[in-house]
Amino acid sequence: MNFDESLAYLLALGNEVSAMKLGLENIGKLLFALGNPEKNFLKVQIAGTNGKGSTCAFLEAICVSAKIKTGLTTSPHLISITERVKIDGQEISEEDFARHATKIRDISESLVRQNELETVPTYFEQVTAIALSAFAEAKVELAILETGLGGRFDATTAAKAEIVAITPIDFDHEQILGTTLTEIASEKAAIIRNDTKVLVTAQKPEVEIVIKGKCREVGVEPIRSIPNVKLIENLGGGLLCLSFTAKQTNYKVDLRMRGKHQWTNAALAIYAAETLRDFNFKISKESIITGLETAEHKGRLEFWSNPHAPPILFDGAHNAAGAEALREYLDEFIQQPITLVFGAMRDKDLSEIAAALFSKANKIIFTKPDNPRSMETTDLMKFLPPNFAKASIYRTETVEKALETAKEISAVDDLICITGSLYLVGEAQKLLIEMP
Repeated sequence: MNFDESLAYLLALGNEVSAMKLGLENIGKLLFALGNPEKNFLKVQIAGTNGKGSTCAFLEAICVSAKIKTGLTTSPHLISITERVKIDGQEISEEDFARHATKIRDISESLVRQNELETVPTYFEQVTAIALSAFAEAKVELAILETGLGGRFDATTAAKAEIVAITPIDFDHEQILGTTLTEIASEKAAIIRNDTKVLVTAQKPEVEIVIKGKCREVGVEPIRSIPNVKLIENLGGGLLCLSFTAKQTNYKVDLRMRGKHQWTNAALAIYAAETLRDFNFKISKESIITGLETAEHKGRLEFWSNPHAPPILFDGAHNAAGAEALREYLDEFIQQPITLVFGAMRDKDLSEIAAALFSKANKIIFTKPDNPRSMETTDLMKFLPPNFAKASIYRTETVEKALETAKEISAVDDLICITGSLYLVGEAQKLLIEMP
């Protein structure tokens, strides 16, 4: 398969969330048939609700700065599926992606013919296998694995990471993971095994109970990543100079990632980097600082500017905690009128997201990303604040039309904020790149 053919094949397997199958049997058999590529390098698996991708980005930048040959797999992607597989900070080429995808497809179909599997592995399982296969071929020393959904049955969990890190756990994907924080935390804490180093950031009380109980059950002592952070200077636009203290070491850094919620993610990455030293990785204080200061995470409080058009702020904000973090950023750093371009998936509880964001906007454009899980704009309208002016509400059935509308109704000094789903952010960015 060439790249376009490999992408079409993977997409034909179904949406990575709605077509997912819980369980590790398929991915386990696939990795075994591949020769267990995941056994060729050390793994750090990062789970949680919010902050997984940012923590991965921080840790990857630290390790690349330390000259450690590093692989990273994350999800979802914004523009190209190649974003999901990085080696030494660089996306895999389309040619290499297609080559590994072809190998994974052929092995998957062979397993079905041999009655080893009832059906071929899912989209996410095959992409995970593509990443692990590419990492082994590149002879990476370390792989950073962002958990896709949950933890217990996530394909990345089959790699059996030696280090696991858990970011803040909150409500998300309740239809799959459970309707209480205790149930959701139990799914995510299931990545903890008796042979893992466990890093945990500050959690809500009911989550703390679950994680501590899981650690006691398997006989491990968690390493607490409690961010001891001091604000040194506000650099403007939400960029901050901070002082972190971890394990008696002080780090003064200018974070490129915006938002105070990144403090927690940066601190967890510091603890992960310091834990990697226990596995004989040489990571200096200077490498940690450089990594934190250069790390970027696309689509999360990311600004695009144009001198002749309103600036655009992209942020996924696809759950209540993410929406609250975006609201805090807007409250503190944004003074100009906001045009909100909003789209979301049907399986999201929008009540808290809407409460956090809609009242902050001067104008709202509801739209529908090109995704089978997208919520209809008529349903999005139900979450409007009671007193929101009808003249300030717009509905568009495509993201392209939403972007055109946003430019038409926004002054050059306004801010266009595109949020509600990373699928929306990715589609919008792709369209903007292609627009004349």
